[in-house]
Amino acid sequence: MKSSTITKTFPVLKLSCASCAARTENILSKQEGVLKAAVNFATLNATIEYDPTVTSPNKLQSAVQNGGYDMLIEEAENTSEILEEIHAEKETSLKKRTFWAIVLSIPVVIIGMFFMNIPFANEIMWILSTPVVFWLGRDFFKNAWIQAKHRSATMDTLVSLSTSIAYIFSVFNTVYPSFWIDRGVEPHVYFEAASVIIAFILLGRLLEEKAKGNTSSAIKKLIGLQPKTVTIIAGNGLHIETPISKVEINDIILVKPGEKIAVDGSITEGSSYVDESMLSGEPIPVLKETGNKVFAGTINQKGSFRFKAEKIGAETVLSQIIKMVQEAQGSKAPVQKLVDKIAGIFVPVVISIAILSFILWLILDPTNGFTHGLLALVTVLIIACPCALGLATPTAIMVGIGKGAEKGILIKDAEALESAKRVNAVILDKTGTITEGKPEVTDTFWLDNDESKSFILLSLEKQSEHPLGEAVVKHFEKSDINSAPIINFESMTGKGVKGIINEHIYYAGNERLLSENSIAIDETLRQRADLLSKDSKTIIWFANTKNALAIIAITDKIKETSKKAIQQLQSSGIEVYMLTGDIDTTAKEIASSTGVNHYKAEVLPQEKAAFVKQLQTEGKVVAMVGDGINDSAALAQADLSIAMGKGSDIAIDVAKMTIISSDLTKIPEAIKLSKQTVTTIRQNLFWAFIYNLIGIPIAAGLLYPINGFLLNPMIAGAAMALSSVSVVTNSLMLKWKK
Repeated sequence: MKSSTITKTFPVLKLSCASCAARTENILSKQEGVLKAAVNFATLNATIEYDPTVTSPNKLQSAVQNGGYDMLIEEAENTSEILEEIHAEKETSLKKRTFWAIVLSIPVVIIGMFFMNIPFANEIMWILSTPVVFWLGRDFFKNAWIQAKHRSATMDTLVSLSTSIAYIFSVFNTVYPSFWIDRGVEPHVYFEAASVIIAFILLGRLLEEKAKGNTSSAIKKLIGLQPKTVTIIAGNGLHIETPISKVEINDIILVKPGEKIAVDGSITEGSSYVDESMLSGEPIPVLKETGNKVFAGTINQKGSFRFKAEKIGAETVLSQIIKMVQEAQGSKAPVQKLVDKIAGIFVPVVISIAILSFILWLILDPTNGFTHGLLALVTVLIIACPCALGLATPTAIMVGIGKGAEKGILIKDAEALESAKRVNAVILDKTGTITEGKPEVTDTFWLDNDESKSFILLSLEKQSEHPLGEAVVKHFEKSDINSAPIINFESMTGKGVKGIINEHIYYAGNERLLSENSIAIDETLRQRADLLSKDSKTIIWFANTKNALAIIAITDKIKETSKKAIQQLQSSGIEVYMLTGDIDTTAKEIASSTGVNHYKAEVLPQEKAAFVKQLQTEGKVVAMVGDGINDSAALAQADLSIAMGKGSDIAIDVAKMTIISSDLTKIPEAIKLSKQTVTTIRQNLFWAFIYNLIGIPIAAGLLYPINGFLLNPMIAGAAMALSSVSVVTNSLMLKWKK
C-alpha cells in the first residue's frame, strides 16, 4: 500500500555521464517494491520511494552494483565528508590523468605532423600513445563496456571505438606495412589521433567535475550554521555541555552572547537582540524577549537568555531550508546531457555506416573490396571521432566564464547558460540586492537647529547594544565629534537608552520611551518625524527630561544602479518581481521608487521558494537574485540563480551566477552573455557534426563510383582536427562579441 512506502535519498557513485544516471534510474525503477526512482547526474543522488516490506537499501545497492555503478546506503554523521573525499579523489585522479595525457600526446602530435621521416617515428609514437589510450583512458573503455552490456551507447562508446580502432590500425601498419605497400597503398598511422582524443575528452571531464563539485559546499555551509554543542540547564541547575545530536524536546538551553542558536524554541528567561538575517534577509537584529520564538542557525548578539527546545533535528527551520536547497538542486539537468543524447543516436548510426560500407565494398568490388572496405571502415570511424563534440561545451564555457569574470560576473556552470536564454521573469530580493543592505542615517533634524548636544547623543549610542545605534555612531564619527563620559547608563530593552552626562539625564530611543517619561514633543519635530516615517524610515528620538531635542532617520538606501537595471530588464520583455521580509509600507515605497510593478512583503524563506515554484508552474522561466542565506532555497529552486557578491557565502555557493560588485545592471549583461555563450555552444555542436555529415559518406566511398576518389584516413584525421579547430576558434570569437 502507498501508506507503507518510504522515500529516501542515497548518493550514487561511479556515474560518468547523464546516460549513466538514466541507466541507474532504469535499474532502480525495475526493482520489486520500488514505486518511483529518480537519479540526478548534477547532484549524484538517487531519490527512491519504496516499500520496506518488499525491498531494502541493501537489495537496491546490490542491483545498482550489478549494473556497474554503486550507491552509498550507510547513514552516518560524516556522510557528506565521505562523499566530499570521494569527489576530491576523483578530481585529483582526473587532474593527474589529464596532465599526463597532454604531456605524452604533445610529442606524438609533433612527430605525426612534422617528423614522420625520422628513424623509428612510428615506434616512438606507439610507445608514447599506448599508456595514454589504455591506462590514462581506461575509464572510457570500462564505461563503454558497461553501456554495451545494457545495449546503449554514450560519449564513452565513441571515444573507446574511435581510439581503439585508430590505435589497432596504426599498430598493424607499423608491424605489417608490407600488407598495404603490396596493394599500392601508403601505410599511415593514427597514433596522434588516438592519444589527442583521450587528452581532450579527459580535459572536458575534468572541467565538468570541477563544476559539479560546488553543489555540496553550499549544503555543508548551511549545516555549519548549527553549533556542534549546546549548554543545557539540568534540573539541578548545573550547566552541561551536550552534543547537538543529544538535545531533546523541552530541554532548557542557555545561549551566551555571540553564540549561534542550536535548535528552534521559545525564550523562557532573559532577552537579547538576535541576528535573523539568515531567515528574513533583513540586516537589523530582532529583539527577543520571554515567550518569543528563536530559530536554529540565527546568531545571538550581546545579551544572554534561556530557551526551551521545541523543534530539533530535521524539524528545525534551518533543516527545512537545507532540505529545500537539496531538493531544488536535485531537479537540475546539465547541458552535457544534450551531447550524450546526440551521441546515443550518433554512435549506432556511425558504426552501422562503417560496417555497411565494408560489406558493400566486399560485394561490389571483388578485386580490391577487402582493402578498400577496411580503409573505408577505419576512415568512417576516424572522421566520426568525438573530439570536437567533447570540446564543444567546455571551450565555450571557459571563454564565456572568462569574459564574464572580466565584467565582474562569475558564471558557475553550463546550467546557468542554458537557462538564461529563456528567462522571462526576474525575482529580486530587496535588502542587499535592490538596497545597500546596511542601515545608515539619512536625515537629522534638531530643534531650533541646535546641534550643540550631538556629542551627547553619540555618547549614548556608543554604549547602546542596538544595531541602529551603530548607524548613529558611524554618522556622527564622520563629523569628528568626540563623546563624553556617561554616569548611570541604562539600556531599556525595546525602548532605548538613557544616561547622565554633565549632571543631566538624556534619552535616545523610540517614541514610547519619550511618552513613558512625559517628555514633550515640539510640533515641528512631530511633523518631520511623520514625513520621514511615511518614507519607511526608522526614527530615533533624542531628548532631555523635558523636551525632545532631535530626530534621527535611519534607512537602508536604494543602490544607485537598481532603478536603471530594473528598467533594462523590463524593456527587454522580462517581468520583474520584488520579494522581501520587510513590512508592506517599506516594500511599497521601494517598489514605487524603483519602478517594480509586482512585489510581496513579509515573505519567509519557504514562501520565497514557493513563489518561484508558482511562477514556474505558470510557465515562466525564473531568475532569482538574492544575497542572503534566506534566499538560498529560492535561489536553488529558480531556473537561473544569481547572487550578489557582497552577500552571504551560502547564497553565492547555491547560485549559478555571482555579481561581484553587487551592481544590478550586471544582471542584464549576464543574461546577454549567457545567451551568447549558449548560442556558441550550439554553433560548436553544429561544427562538430557538419564534418561528419559531409565527411562520413565520402569516407565510406560515395564519390568512388563517380570520380574514383577514395578518402585517405590521413585526410579524415585532418578533417577531424579541422572540426576541433573550428570549435575552438568559434569559442574564442565569443571574447569579441559585444
